[in-house]
Amino acid sequence: MIPVQPIDRAAEGAVRGAVRWLASWWRIVYLAAMVLVLVASPSSWRREGRRALALHTWTGIAPLLPWFTMLTALVSLVIIRIVVATAQSYGLSQFALEAVVRVLVLELLPLAAPVFVALRYGIPAADEVFARHRREARRVSQQVRSPDSPSVDEQLPALVTVAGDFMPRAVAGVFGCLLLVAVSCVVSLVLAYFTVYGFVLSGLPEYTRRVGQVFDGGVSLIFALKTLFFSLAVSLIPLTSALYDASSRASRSSVELHGLVRVFAIILLIEVASLVGNYY
Repeated sequence: MIPVQPIDRAAEGAVRGAVRWLASWWRIVYLAAMVLVLVASPSSWRREGRRALALHTWTGIAPLLPWFTMLTALVSLVIIRIVVATAQSYGLSQFALEAVVRVLVLELLPLAAPVFVALRYGIPAADEVFARHRREARRVSQQVRSPDSPSVDEQLPALVTVAGDFMPRAVAGVFGCLLLVAVSCVVSLVLAYFTVYGFVLSGLPEYTRRVGQVFDGGVSLIFALKTLFFSLAVSLIPLTSALYDASSRASRSSVELHGLVRVFAIILLIEVASLVGNYY
């Protein structure tokens, strides 16, 4: 006979873990919504805000563009050549261009850009935010422990206000992800044209027509929404996770790991939803 008390303790632990997990995600969503409100506020785009945004964009995003462009161009050229050669060997060359556009432009490149931004910009920016504001988060948490102090949700606006570089970092991450997706997709489309038609302009009308058949209204809408949600995820989730974990005793490495896991989980969910929308 199985004892009842260990089962009750296990169930209670599972319930507490689920509640903590939901609470952490709710706090991240709450902070992300507050950042979006700050972005929409005209006071955030004064001279100091524009200068901070330009600084983070230039120092954090601009160095990523050449390396990511060269890397995606090389990988895209290899994939395009493999797909075209395989289609020609099976007598399906008329479907090669559509397959290249669907594989590269619709799926791989919009997925690679946010992962690259998250690893090269989102996590390092979150690490800086974590180190800079941990002391302030500890002060806020001590005030929350006082019975006369406001709740955690009431303390969050003050914490975000103190993090003056939080909003520019988030906007720079969104802009960087959108920029990398746009540049990589354009480069892959140009390489696909030259690989299929050669260095001539006579195939441009047919190429435009076939690419336009892939990007119909529904696919274009899903592509735009997926890219936007990817950008918001890789820029907001690491920063909000670091800002919230700054009030706990978590180490810097655990905060980075938690941010990566959360980002990859959201990216996976968005990608699955886009695949369902495109192909089902």
